[in-house]
Amino acid sequence: MKRFEGFLKGVNLGGWISQFAKYDKEHFETFITEKDIEWIASTGFDHVRVPVDYNVLEDEDGNVIPEGFGYLENCRSWCEKYGLHMLIDLHECYGYSFDPLKKDMDRRKFFYDDALQARFMNLWREIGTRFGKYPDQVAFEPLNEVVLMEVKEAWNGILANYIRMMREVAPDSYIVTGGVCYNSVLTVPYLDIPLDDRIVYNFHCYEPMIFTHQGAYWQDGMPLDFRIGYPKTLKEYREEGEKLPCEIGGAVYEEGIREIGEGFFEDIFRPAIEKAEKDNVALYCGEYGVIDLADNQDKIRWLKDIQNVFKKYGIGRALWNYKEKDFGMQDERFAEIRDEFIAVL
Repeated sequence: MKRFEGFLKGVNLGGWISQFAKYDKEHFETFITEKDIEWIASTGFDHVRVPVDYNVLEDEDGNVIPEGFGYLENCRSWCEKYGLHMLIDLHECYGYSFDPLKKDMDRRKFFYDDALQARFMNLWREIGTRFGKYPDQVAFEPLNEVVLMEVKEAWNGILANYIRMMREVAPDSYIVTGGVCYNSVLTVPYLDIPLDDRIVYNFHCYEPMIFTHQGAYWQDGMPLDFRIGYPKTLKEYREEGEKLPCEIGGAVYEEGIREIGEGFFEDIFRPAIEKAEKDNVALYCGEYGVIDLADNQDKIRWLKDIQNVFKKYGIGRALWNYKEKDFGMQDERFAEIRDEFIAVL
């Protein structure tokens, strides 16, 4: 399968200029600095995925915020200095958010609203114009985690328009596109978009969800004290999931898949791998990780299994997350296993 060279082993900078507690200049200037990029490079990563929310880059009327673009430009410069690639991910756009904590968000409207889509394209034209001059360093991801299955055809249409527009301003840059259902690997085969040599298929993987999101406060109905180990059998994960008041779902409920372990990941990735091979497109996992509440040795076991499958098929990936956001590898909860964790990565 085609490989996404330069983006094979990365980490997310979530919580910096996306999903921040409040719009705070001091936070933007101190949460990620050149020292962080230097450390990431020294550890052996080859890229960073940089989630950014629209309101860092544009005001409520759609006017460019130069300071906001400055954070991305600084990051690109630091990455260049230390030999890293960079993926710019628009984590939220005006009129759309995946964030389950934003309860009143209409997650359907954006996909059928011409004005919202025009604003989305205008912002991306600005991003593409500024960063398309670095096609061998900077890649673009149009939007993080489309939630609803029902918008998959509309999303394909938006992606087609996005690709055509971006090829005007960034003809040689990589464009990294995912499916629906929170960018589930199972929805990669639904992608039906214009293809060229610089299109990459993208997915996120937090399977089994009941393990990676145990005790997650943002998961409606998830008991904060719920804990479960890794690995367990499919039957155990299914039975525990059915006892929970929340709908945890996920790929463990798929039929005909092997037991938890490398075989499980191979099976759930297979349709995406076959789609990528058929279309001669590289495959990339933009997010994967385990909540900090999980047992540390279970984290290592999970990481080894998924990493071995990534490596076997040449799938590029970016760990969620570098700092904080309940998954941070720099956080205190990871301290005792950080060296082992990095060695597995």
